[in-house]
Amino acid sequence: MIEEKNNQDSTLKNFKRIVIKIGSALLVDRKTGLKTSWLNSLITDIALLKRQGHEVLIVSSGSIALGRAILGLKQGRLKLEESQAAASVGQISLASSYLEALAKHNLVGGQILLTLGDTQERRRYLNARATIETLLKLGAVPIINENDSVATSEIRYGDNDRLAARVATMTTSNLLVLLSDIDGLYSAPPNENPNAKFIPVVKTITSQIEAMAGDVGTELSSGGMVTKIEAGKIATSAGTAMVITSGKKMHPIAALANDEKATWFKPSENPISAKRKWIAGQLEVSGKLFLDEGAIKALHSGKSLLPAGINKVSGDFKRGDIVAIIATSDSNVGIEIARGIVAYDAQEACKIVGHKSTEILDILGHTGRSEMVHRDDLVLSK
Repeated sequence: MIEEKNNQDSTLKNFKRIVIKIGSALLVDRKTGLKTSWLNSLITDIALLKRQGHEVLIVSSGSIALGRAILGLKQGRLKLEESQAAASVGQISLASSYLEALAKHNLVGGQILLTLGDTQERRRYLNARATIETLLKLGAVPIINENDSVATSEIRYGDNDRLAARVATMTTSNLLVLLSDIDGLYSAPPNENPNAKFIPVVKTITSQIEAMAGDVGTELSSGGMVTKIEAGKIATSAGTAMVITSGKKMHPIAALANDEKATWFKPSENPISAKRKWIAGQLEVSGKLFLDEGAIKALHSGKSLLPAGINKVSGDFKRGDIVAIIATSDSNVGIEIARGIVAYDAQEACKIVGHKSTEILDILGHTGRSEMVHRDDLVLSK
């Protein structure tokens, strides 16, 4: 569904946590290498966002493109082993450049390299999310890329648009910014159709919107509008707004903040319902948690499930698995009242049930989450 005007409040100041995705073509020149001046201008924009109270994550392409320039590899499609070698060289140089640019603003960056399994497998997903959350809490800027030096075609995203969307949903970010070599979505590829109409706002990604995407991108970019629309579907369905805008000019984020031409994608109006449906209906439970009456009341009032409210556990579940939450009160004994994503392995859960969250460190020897099941990872069924 298309809207003629952007009647949503789309100024950057209204988004607390922002993921910025940078394409290879913006960051790397195939002949001269890294576009240092452009990168410095971007980091200046990010430093301003940080001073204004925003949390910023960067999903950066460019390791392969930069590595092939440093190594002097031929133009055209690379073999897998050449791409991986280029990535290993380019990633070191890219990380160094980011850190140098951030340091000029007294900011610290933290590098995170992900593969597909890190966001698809719940246990690894939780670990990645915890690392990113900790970096943000400490005031650092997470700089995320696919681990191209080891990823193969079977275990990789293949583009950072979808990776950025997964990162945005993983971190419950409010906005995903896709900096591109095009200023937004058109009714047809504008380089092929001079009469293509610019689309300022997309309320819902329909088959009509998907048909507008055209083909994949350039040699330096494995994405294109197709993957940006796919990223939009991932982000908006989880409640994250998305915007596509040109990153060609210097200070692209400042330009966006000053109403630069862009296409805004509105988030789903019911993102929590979508997540709850996934938890409740698409995964089998790996174990059970049995609750007392106080914990049941707490869940129905919108609170998380704490270890203190659990009588016992059953099953051989792992952290990140789906568990059934069972009532033990006289009126509802044995009835499943909820399902959720558990934050502890069964062995650890057995040790801390009935105990206060403040006792977890003494019992387990390490600090885990305060909640056995966080309210954001829980869906009530009764």
